Amino acid sequence: MNNLNDLHAISGSFPTTDKMPVLFLGHGSPMNAIEENQFVTGFRDLARTLPQPNAILCISAHWYTKGTKVTAMEMPKTIHDFGGFPPELFAVQYPAKGSPELALETKELLQPVAVELDDTWGLDHGAWSVIKHLYPEANVPVIQLSIDYSKPPEYHFELAKQLSDLRYKGILIVGSGNIVHNLRLVDYPNFDKDNYGYDWAIEAREIVNNYLLDGNFKPLFDYERQSKALQLAIPTPEHFLPLLYTLGLKEKKEELSLFNDKLVAGSLSMTSVKIM
Repeated sequence: MNNLNDLHAISGSFPTTDKMPVLFLGHGSPMNAIEENQFVTGFRDLARTLPQPNAILCISAHWYTKGTKVTAMEMPKTIHDFGGFPPELFAVQYPAKGSPELALETKELLQPVAVELDDTWGLDHGAWSVIKHLYPEANVPVIQLSIDYSKPPEYHFELAKQLSDLRYKGILIVGSGNIVHNLRLVDYPNFDKDNYGYDWAIEAREIVNNYLLDGNFKPLFDYERQSKALQLAIPTPEHFLPLLYTLGLKEKKEELSLFNDKLVAGSLSMTSVKIM
């Protein structure tokens, strides 16, 4: 399947459905995959509000590449892309199928951007550690779309719009990252303290939340030139950019709501977004 005729033929494999929601999930520590806490409860509560998808397309902070790639294998491996955690976490497998059909359709929709069909990556913890709480039986196919690190924030927002047709084919599009994410400043002794954030993290969360709830997304493209609080909250872009994919898919009359909207360990946030 390497020509446009094949791609067009495959793109008919997902029937038309009612419009699917779009999500941004603050994934936080990989330990959320195996712990019971308020954020895991938030993901499970969310799942009860979602229509059953035909497949999931995930944009994870942890697949950050030169150029754009999409996983196209039949059975993606579970990637344990972290260190220093207990054996129980490394033992977790999330055996969701892939979807070569969705990968091909995604490649076509993103033209003229060159998208590489990837058969080596799999599902990183930005994907499986949260999706496993939405669909614990791993009964929904999952693919990942990488984030091209050579492109500016607005590029990712605009690129996401080209995926909008997938929402009408039963595809749940999920961005996974963290809005406030400064690992260098994590206060580990206070990791379990409820809704605990440094003053700058509190300020950054308020700034971004106001933009989100007001539907004023353009200032988020220029976060590097805004307040010191936002610069501390987003020292590198990879955990922030998945949010822009989610926002790029919002249609004019859709409602945006927040959940799991708390700070963790001083310099992280679990704030998550649902659009529908």
